[in-house]
Amino acid sequence: MTKISFASDYTTGAHPKVLEALIRTNLEPLSGYGTDCYTKSAQEKIKKACDTQDIDVFLLTGGTQTNALMISTVLAPFEGVISAESGHIGNHEAGAVEYTGHKVLPLPQKEGKLSADDLSSYLAGFYTDENHEHMVFPGMVYISHPTEYGTLYTREELSALSRVCRSYHIPLFLDGARLGYGLASKASDMTLSDIAALCDMFYIGGTKMGALCGEAAVFHKEYTPKQFMTQVKQHGAMLAKGRLLGVQFDALFTDNLYAEIGAHAIMMAEKLKALFSEKGYRFFIDSPTNQQFIILENEEIKRLQNHVTFSYWEKADETHTVVRFATSWSTTEDDLKILSEIL
Repeated sequence: MTKISFASDYTTGAHPKVLEALIRTNLEPLSGYGTDCYTKSAQEKIKKACDTQDIDVFLLTGGTQTNALMISTVLAPFEGVISAESGHIGNHEAGAVEYTGHKVLPLPQKEGKLSADDLSSYLAGFYTDENHEHMVFPGMVYISHPTEYGTLYTREELSALSRVCRSYHIPLFLDGARLGYGLASKASDMTLSDIAALCDMFYIGGTKMGALCGEAAVFHKEYTPKQFMTQVKQHGAMLAKGRLLGVQFDALFTDNLYAEIGAHAIMMAEKLKALFSEKGYRFFIDSPTNQQFIILENEEIKRLQNHVTFSYWEKADETHTVVRFATSWSTTEDDLKILSEIL
């Protein structure tokens, strides 16, 4: 019997409408390297969704690649990037940012989030340290939304971080690999235009949001790296068939598909959350997004793994482990029914 999967939000292929677009355009001869008409259309649709023309949009293939390139091309050689100690770039990307020569500077986190007060104290302390010219300069602040724990920044929290960054003239960078799920959450009080207004650079995830692959890197023009696509090519990250990304993002930003995908996954996550709650399971954290973190007895994990896939997250104690169940565009009511019977 095929196991049902809640392991992640990219375990299936492409959303049918994205796949249809790829098939429909498959035999069209198009120019390469992201100069095709679909890439240009996608870039304009993203600008419209962000409610600003004062941005540059580039399409890349994956999250780790996008984080490493966006960070390394903006930072000066002597600068590092501030992140929550639980941040994705510091824990789950195999040191990709450090591999580019830039240190990740960790700060304390609460439910996966950085606080503006902690950030302000760190920056003030750095510049009052008489030895700071011998240290790695804080050149950027990295956050993710949703966070590694599926939590969300409020507009007030993001505004506070933005004010601190702008007072020190360093960019605020938002990792949006799962941004669509954050925006669709009922707990969210932000829109994509809010993100674009408060962040200096961010990316809109496609891989985890119904695309086969792809992330849309967005820079406010003052932070767009010089010859960014040339630097992308230097890193071996430029697709000759840039159409693969252009067609997909054009489809995702047509007829509100991106928002629909996010809304479906959140609806499924709420039902999954209710299912675990009704059966008496404990949650590690109260996540309002598509990632749900459950505390399971180690012996029960072995039983469940015979029928369903999910992700290890972290050890809770000697006999319990935190695991993650994630929903996506492809999660169905039948999946939840089967899970209920397994539990």
